Amino acid sequence: MTNATSVGLGVIILIGLGIDATQFDWSGTLFLARKLTDMIEWMAFWR
Repeated sequence: MTNATSVGLGVIILIGLGIDATQFDWSGTLFLARKLTDMIEWMAFWR
């Protein structure tokens, strides 16, 4: 991954978080965080 690609990806992520914060009151980020914790617990079970 080049520097330009990583910077572009970081900017896209920050824009998405900003939109979620201002328009949707963090509901999308909270949903993804909850699903990520569920996935981590599920993977820890199979470890």
